[in-house]
Amino acid sequence: MFDDKVVMITGGTGSFGKMYTQTILEKYRPKKIIIYSRDELKQFEMQQVYNDDCMRYFIGDVRDKDRMRQACRGVDIIIHAAALKQVPAAEYNPTECIRTNIHGAENVIHAAIENKVGKVIALSTDKAACPVNLYGATKLASDKLFVAANNMAAGVTEFSVVRYGNVVGSRGSVVPFFKKLIDEGVEELPITDLGMTRFWITLQQGVDFVIKNFSRMKGGEIFVPKIPSVRITDLAEAIAPGVPVKEIGIRPGEKLHETMCPEDDSHLTLEFADHYVITPTIKLFRYVNFETNCIGEEGVSVARGFSYNSGNNPEFLSVEEIIALHKQANI
Repeated sequence: MFDDKVVMITGGTGSFGKMYTQTILEKYRPKKIIIYSRDELKQFEMQQVYNDDCMRYFIGDVRDKDRMRQACRGVDIIIHAAALKQVPAAEYNPTECIRTNIHGAENVIHAAIENKVGKVIALSTDKAACPVNLYGATKLASDKLFVAANNMAAGVTEFSVVRYGNVVGSRGSVVPFFKKLIDEGVEELPITDLGMTRFWITLQQGVDFVIKNFSRMKGGEIFVPKIPSVRITDLAEAIAPGVPVKEIGIRPGEKLHETMCPEDDSHLTLEFADHYVITPTIKLFRYVNFETNCIGEEGVSVARGFSYNSGNNPEFLSVEEIIALHKQANI
């Protein structure tokens, strides 16, 4: 899939971009990997580690339509990972979040179509399903843009979306926050709500899922992996055994449980062996049978009223399993 291809990763200096780059370099022989991001220091630091001959580093912002068009010349595959992701920051700076997550998505779409890029996958989040915060709302809008882009492209470019939950140990997540508090010697850990649950996935699992979906995609799908949930209290116990917790209340824009397949989309949702696919709400420019993907995997329609959220998930990690997963992810 990636051999002799030009691959571009927007927001490529983030945790996902680095792991994706490492995985592609280890398993494939790309013609080029273009890291597109706006932070020169992060690009410099990444360049010290990933300096293969195929690597290219472009300074640019997804908000800049002309720069996006320039960067997409000759590109075969795009992974769109650039986003403003911090929920509280988005609540207090809504316009900035909209400019990056929605207008930036539009710029990626137009640049991809104009440059006849073959395939594009945009990264989404569980917060885009039934959103209650601005970040989730902007990512829902982005998801809709990428699905509808298939009609704009009319077969020139295929666009799909990957949606998954919290990434173990990612920047700004609760794990490094808890570890920092422990290092500072706190006597109790702050928990927003004792009943809170979250989907849990390692960075490598997320990267592997995106890679697989480039082979699966027909254009227009929202891919959702089947992944376990964690209880926030179990997570705290795994990180700091025996340390008491204190309930402090849900933050602005925060949910008790996260959803990846909403009940209202159950009539559009297909279940595969290790993932779900939410098919488009709109008619595409051509008929697409989403029940069989491009590598021959077959899905079946879920029952009406089905929802997939971190609270009703049939798979929860135990404290011991959380600890083992964190060791696997070097957390």
